[in-house]
Amino acid sequence: MYICAIVVAAGRGTRLRSSISKPLVRLGSKPIILHSLQTLSKCPRIKAIVVVVNRANRQAIKRLISVSGLFKISGIVDGGQRRQDSVTNGLAVLPDACDYVLIHDAARPLIDMASLERLIKGVKKNGAAILGVPVKSTIKEVQGLCGSDVLKVGRTLDRKRLWEIQTPQAFRKNIIMKAYNSFGMINVTDDSALVEKLGVEVSLIMGSYENIKITSPEDVRVAAALLRTRNVR
Repeated sequence: MYICAIVVAAGRGTRLRSSISKPLVRLGSKPIILHSLQTLSKCPRIKAIVVVVNRANRQAIKRLISVSGLFKISGIVDGGQRRQDSVTNGLAVLPDACDYVLIHDAARPLIDMASLERLIKGVKKNGAAILGVPVKSTIKEVQGLCGSDVLKVGRTLDRKRLWEIQTPQAFRKNIIMKAYNSFGMINVTDDSALVEKLGVEVSLIMGSYENIKITSPEDVRVAAALLRTRNVR
């Protein structure tokens, strides 16, 4: 079972309102991206990691990797205009020996080893598996455009059937390659949406509520507080 990981760090992170690229924003004592890369590198089942960057952060991330002793990094490639274009570029440089792929967003620096182990067990069994957690809040579907002055409640969704989806997401390499080759031109917000279009069943694996995505300045403060509870700097 040769597992590779793709870490997507090509986004600009404009909602973070930072003067530097989001993966390089400091969380505790190190940049956001380094937290994910170190956790993935420590997982003995993961043999190689491809990092997808953008033109603005490429040199800084290369320097960071070179001084951090991350020996599992097998490639650093430029991303594309959309997230799925970046994933496509990462898939193209995976080692030939790779037969399973984990796709992770650098903006989720708090992925933990227990979640990784559950995900790997799930993908080994079913070929496609994603992490998620049950939603805690009431979710309503609205009528009208987001940001408009007039919004109305369309319906209240049954939250017992709703999960918030996270990364990493894991797939047999042949499945995710076929999904991207067949449907990569369609705009989606996660990789499993393309796999679903193949008619492949995707297993949902319990993640962690601490595996938050850093999008806004408030998220950085929450992530820093969570790190302190782990005694991690």
